[in-house]
Amino acid sequence: MSMDPVTLTSRNTNQNQAPVQELSEHTSPNQSHEQDEPKGQKTSFFGEVLRFAFLAFIIVLPFRLLVAQPFIVSGASMSPTFETGEYLIVDQLTYRFEEPERGDVVIFRFPNDPSKYFIKRIIGLPGEIVQLANGVTTIIQPSTQTEIILDEEYLITDKTDDHISITLSSDEYFVMGDNRSASSDSRVWGPVPRENIVGRALLRLLPLQTASVFPGSYMYTPAEIHNLSDENM
Repeated sequence: MSMDPVTLTSRNTNQNQAPVQELSEHTSPNQSHEQDEPKGQKTSFFGEVLRFAFLAFIIVLPFRLLVAQPFIVSGASMSPTFETGEYLIVDQLTYRFEEPERGDVVIFRFPNDPSKYFIKRIIGLPGEIVQLANGVTTIIQPSTQTEIILDEEYLITDKTDDHISITLSSDEYFVMGDNRSASSDSRVWGPVPRENIVGRALLRLLPLQTASVFPGSYMYTPAEIHNLSDENM
């Protein structure tokens, strides 16, 4: 099975470099007094530029680190929902106040190499049991003794024949790419710890014809719900 592990490229820019071109002036003795005032104005101008750069730095950097930052999709693991070259703005603030939900498209640090960012869809939530068999995704919730078969309409014809059953801990999420046959995800390298999740896809800005808010988000309508306790009676 062909895998495509690289899915996101961070659009990091160096905010603390402000190259300044220094200019020297050559003046004759009888011109020195006349140029005193322009020189002072020039010094003031560069001072204002430096102050502006400093203010921009202290405002932009926290925003990028704590609120939102841009990424470019690279790879086919989420096709056709996301394609290579699409420009996304990632919401890093919401998950500081609430937990990720099933169906969210999230950006996270790859557990095996935190320097890499992946984009996938959340399938299983903490404490649940995720079962994959014959192209069907089943979620078992031990706390309520219910079994949910997910409808996954975002999968066009790409339901795989994986046979997996995994129990998630209290801080783990099971994620998969929408392009199942070309995605390296929790089926291969396991669940994603909560601390690795950076944020969710907030805006798709480019290309313009596919610009959208919360691109790829999906609200599941369970195809079937079974009460396991009743079945065992």
